[in-house]
Amino acid sequence: MVLAAAVLHRCAVTVSNSVSGRIPVLINAGGGTAASKGDTLEAEVRAAFESAGVQIDLQLLHGGEMQAAVAERAHLPLVVVGGGDGTIACAATEVLKGKAALGILALGTRNHLARELGVPLDLSGAAELIAAGPQRRIDVGRVNGRLFINNASIGLYPAMVRLREKGQEQANLPKWVAAIPASWRTLKRLPHHRVRLRMPDKSREIVTPMLFVGNNHYELDAGQLGKRSALDKGTLSVFAVAARGRIALIGFALRTLIGRVDRAQDFAAIGDMPKLSVTGRSRQIDIALDGEVARLSMPLDFTIEGGALVVVAPAEK
Repeated sequence: MVLAAAVLHRCAVTVSNSVSGRIPVLINAGGGTAASKGDTLEAEVRAAFESAGVQIDLQLLHGGEMQAAVAERAHLPLVVVGGGDGTIACAATEVLKGKAALGILALGTRNHLARELGVPLDLSGAAELIAAGPQRRIDVGRVNGRLFINNASIGLYPAMVRLREKGQEQANLPKWVAAIPASWRTLKRLPHHRVRLRMPDKSREIVTPMLFVGNNHYELDAGQLGKRSALDKGTLSVFAVAARGRIALIGFALRTLIGRVDRAQDFAAIGDMPKLSVTGRSRQIDIALDGEVARLSMPLDFTIEGGALVVVAPAEK
């Protein structure tokens, strides 16, 4: 009985593809796991989808080509994208302009969204999931119209990313190697920002080395650090780290890693809210959006769009 059901399902996938055409599979071949696979990447992807009974139109792209490639296919029922969280966010921006659901191949470095959605991290498992086709809706965050699927931040992190990218370019270093001196140089500079947070129920001025805004609630407890229990609750998770010196900041980072933060002492502002506006003295500011740094004009207006993005993923538990 089980075998018969599997055969019928496989046939259904094949018939569906023969009617609607091959499923577009667009992969950022230049980063993370995709880059590490080298010349074997194309063969592995094709083998995974062939085993799952899915016909595909595969394209291996440079990161800068992804947005246009997804935009051309956003009118289709499904677009599958391979890459890290920055690539997935780029693709999400375009599929939201059409009607496509977004399938995910976790081929980046950390793959936060894929992990939280329960999307298999291996190609075979991801292809089988796409063949089965379960879908769910998740929220997306926006700041001044720019989309983020995980989080956005100003201060220490985007400063470190800028220095890391410079190190990668100048010395041809791997990302993780370039991050070491970049982190040290960022800590030496220790940028602080004086900003005003305008929240739905209050407004306050703070000084912070880093403001973090997450798409849905982020945990700080031991064993749950950086995780989200839901992706569809329509809330922004805001953490503004309290102003402090280098040594105290390192201590804060270490205590955060073991889940020993003091919410009252370690944060100038913390909480969940539906929207947030950030004003400051600068006209423009660097902001990291899912690990990719952009320069945006102030004020920064953060909002969340409930259930805006359709993804291929297991049903929420």
